Amino acid sequence: MSGKEIAMADMQEPHFDTERFTRNKKEPQKPDFHVDANPNSHIKHVIGVISGKGGVGKSFVTASLACQMNLAGYKVGILDADITGPSIPKMYGVHGPAYADDNGTIPVRAEDSTKIMSVNLLLDQEETPVVWRGPVIAGTVKEFWSGVNWGDIDYLFVDMPPGTGDVPLTVFQSLPVDGVVIVTSPQELVQMIVKKAYNMANMMEIPVLGLVENYSYLECPDCGRQISLFGPSHVDEVAEELHIPVLGKLPLDPDYAETVDQGRVFAIQNHFLDKGVELLKALDK
Repeated sequence: MSGKEIAMADMQEPHFDTERFTRNKKEPQKPDFHVDANPNSHIKHVIGVISGKGGVGKSFVTASLACQMNLAGYKVGILDADITGPSIPKMYGVHGPAYADDNGTIPVRAEDSTKIMSVNLLLDQEETPVVWRGPVIAGTVKEFWSGVNWGDIDYLFVDMPPGTGDVPLTVFQSLPVDGVVIVTSPQELVQMIVKKAYNMANMMEIPVLGLVENYSYLECPDCGRQISLFGPSHVDEVAEELHIPVLGKLPLDPDYAETVDQGRVFAIQNHFLDKGVELLKALDK
């Protein structure tokens, strides 16, 4: 081969089998943060209850949904993931300590048979503040899932702290959440907050089942007129924009507060959540 032919050969581009390269290329794997449940737990559905901000009555909505599903004949439990501000035990009138055996920690049963696990059931004194950093709180939430022997549960409701921080992230990544209910209130600002919670659920690929508006109105005991104490409701507008249903509008009822303070939330017949109850029932079909 002449020098000219060698030079021409060197200038030719090398053959590259792009089809073979593409065929063998693997999609990057997403990290798996899933945590296995206790071997003795048989939980059909996990429902998260979230709110973008505090003070909207999220824990009351969690308890109300659980109570109504219990009345419908389902076995229910509540995992209180609001580690630094637990209120579920108080609502149900249950106290610790929760005990453990070889099969795991045993949730405390309320008077209506709802199974409850909360950090308040593990403290020596219920008034003791929980001053823990984020990783410890996240680890506790996981332990409530993997270390607690829930037994047979049809619906496990997870009451989460407000906002889009460590705990919702931990729950969404670690537990097999079927869907979330977002709790809101009538204030104008809440529209933006609801969208934050909705967008977080979407980012984590968790279905948003719908919205519940709490403190929707106060009904006058004399004339029955509905008084919008916190301004006009915007929940229907937000729900339409996000293409999700409104599962209920709960009034501001002094009788509710009194019953909850007595630790008898299960005594409230909350027909305002009937639409939400029917949606949850549909998950079991």
